[in-house]
Amino acid sequence: MAQVTFNEDLCKGCGLCVEACPKNILQLDKERLNSKGYHPATCVDKDQCIGCTQCATTCPDCVITVER
Repeated sequence: MAQVTFNEDLCKGCGLCVEACPKNILQLDKERLNSKGYHPATCVDKDQCIGCTQCATTCPDCVITVER
């Protein structure tokens, strides 16, 4: 099982990871703001993560870490 983690304070809410996820389990958290004032990306169903790393590869700010 893969584990995806986000350094939320670095996230600028661009949504590229949300678009890249083939399982559609990532979204921008519209309920919270990070320290920079952006809605951070989050995984809504970590059990469905397949560890493909497409989100981490797409992220321009190296916010995402995927461990298998």
